[in-house]
Amino acid sequence: MKRKILYAFAIALGMACVNENETLTNVEQPRSPSVVLEDATPGELIIKFSRDMESILDTTMTRCAGEATRSGIPSTDEVLDILDAYSFERVFPIDARNEERTREAGLHLWYIVRFDPESDLNEAVEQLSKLGEVDKLQCNRPIYRAYNPTATPIFISCAEADNRPSTRAMDAPFNDPEMYRQWCYINDGTAPIAQEWAGVVAGCDAGCEEAWRLCTGDEEIIVAVMDEAVMWSHPDLAANIWINEGEELHAGIDADGNGYVDDRYGYNFVRNTGITSWTANGSTGHGTHVAGTIAAVNDNGIGCAGIAGGGKGNGGVKIMSIQLFEGMNSCSLAMEARAIKYAADNGAVILQCSWGYNSAKANLILGYTPGPATEEEWAALYPLEKEALDYFIHTAGSPNGVIDGGLAIFASGNEYAAQSSFPAAYSKCISVSALAADYTPASYANYGSEVLLSAPGGDMEYYGTPGKDDNSYDENGILNEQGSIFSTLVLDGVAGYGYYEGTSMSCPHVSGVAALGLAYAKQQKRHFTSEEYRELLYQTARDIDHYFTGEKLFHMNHSSAGATPIKMNLEEYRGKMGRLIDAGALLHAIDGSGRPMRLPNLYIAPNDSSTLSVSAYVECDIESVSSADTTIAEAELKNDTLTVYGKGIGQTTITLQCTDGEKHTLTVTVRDGASDKGWL
Repeated sequence: MKRKILYAFAIALGMACVNENETLTNVEQPRSPSVVLEDATPGELIIKFSRDMESILDTTMTRCAGEATRSGIPSTDEVLDILDAYSFERVFPIDARNEERTREAGLHLWYIVRFDPESDLNEAVEQLSKLGEVDKLQCNRPIYRAYNPTATPIFISCAEADNRPSTRAMDAPFNDPEMYRQWCYINDGTAPIAQEWAGVVAGCDAGCEEAWRLCTGDEEIIVAVMDEAVMWSHPDLAANIWINEGEELHAGIDADGNGYVDDRYGYNFVRNTGITSWTANGSTGHGTHVAGTIAAVNDNGIGCAGIAGGGKGNGGVKIMSIQLFEGMNSCSLAMEARAIKYAADNGAVILQCSWGYNSAKANLILGYTPGPATEEEWAALYPLEKEALDYFIHTAGSPNGVIDGGLAIFASGNEYAAQSSFPAAYSKCISVSALAADYTPASYANYGSEVLLSAPGGDMEYYGTPGKDDNSYDENGILNEQGSIFSTLVLDGVAGYGYYEGTSMSCPHVSGVAALGLAYAKQQKRHFTSEEYRELLYQTARDIDHYFTGEKLFHMNHSSAGATPIKMNLEEYRGKMGRLIDAGALLHAIDGSGRPMRLPNLYIAPNDSSTLSVSAYVECDIESVSSADTTIAEAELKNDTLTVYGKGIGQTTITLQCTDGEKHTLTVTVRDGASDKGWL
């Protein structure tokens, strides 16, 4: 979100070097000395050990049930003794279901060490950096916001909205009464604006009208919103909130064994609890606003619409709430990395991130502290963050599902800068910039060659009347700020709606379109790798460079007396805003792209069974089901459910014979411990 509502990290923390091309094989790279900055958390260090230390660390942590005071490595423990260490634990808790791939990625080698806060952190870093068994070393630190969380947004409660008559001015595809305010989905060129020289151009939108003729969403697609908490009880979001079945709030147990207690709707990584909160002092509703753009419930007769919110008989995509900020508080760098991995391990395939470091070209005069300038610099400063993102991008989804890998989608930033922020600018992520309603770049939006896509983000410094607060109400009693983005909101614990602007708002448009496309791909039984799908998002987006001609006038801090008039040379933005996301074009392209889905391979324990829905993978009438070796596994089909029974240790194939002659085969591996996906 622009200035007020953008999440950002304030200053970079010096860390050990890591090669930007590092993959999940985790080839170790030479280290450089770490630097301790003023905001480093006293008495904490984050260490990645070399793989040679794996067995020693496993023995220590098994003996100590996950938390120790020492590592079991003599040279390391000598330093920890000097520091008076009292806590030594893995950054990423054990999730037996995903431990194998965690180890393949090398994430099990990251540890948090806590020791006497009075210890000299510089000395601790220097001593540990000398140890051969330490591969990477960094300080922990909080992450920051770049806006004032005490600022109160313009807001209308659900109760107020429900008492107003519908004022829809267009023939909308859904019956949500406030949808006409969402020009960002279907822009017919009539959105009211304040400044007489600013315009609206029909068609400058996310291309939803055409897309909704084909698909409105699918509840098996999960988007993780890393932000403030999403209000999971919001009446226009509740039906599309991800629920971790089996977990219960306040139960005090880790029912599913994923390493997190009570994580029914996601997790609060600020306080390390399953209880997410949107009522703390300073909460702005940012996460709830972002979530509404992606998946506000469509066609429910209330409020607004979401890009992939369902409707026409279909459910919407699911929102997983990953809380990084709570009121005036924020999580640490280590917890942010933990949050990214949590999303991948619990089914999310899209990471929605309206936050990031300031751009390296952010203007110091405007009060911005520049962040990393290059991918190499970012990777060297934040190796833990990079490895967590690589894990999500490489391991989210499924080789047998709609997407193999995940999409990490980030806001480019709002510092009026000619370069995207990081991690958005990371070559494996998707950096999203913002447009006004007339195909011009939003005045505040970061732009540059790193930006892949653009989407509507609003621009009140362009549309607002200079020197006047345009947060006014129309004749129906609702705020009238059509130059911005309208979505679900929560304020002081009360559910409602409101307008915000920024690349924080353009980013969820791309996340929503990406989720809608995956929902359609699932319906069409098409499979993509994350790289293929990322490229398809770009190729189906619209070229917008030809709109960047002449100049654009905006007023920085437009509502303040004496707001500064500034002219933008639009030609400078050519080749630096990416392409405009187009949901309709994306969905039309999916049919001929990717490859058909196939039946997944199964791992079963002896005397156990596993089931799957056949129609989720293949489309044919099944004539017979057979096993190549019934001493290893047997199978039966009832209606659409295929049940496979493990009989004896070994591997065999199950064949489904279709009436049209087509055959579909899956491999079944029967082994001890397979049903609980244990890694030992």
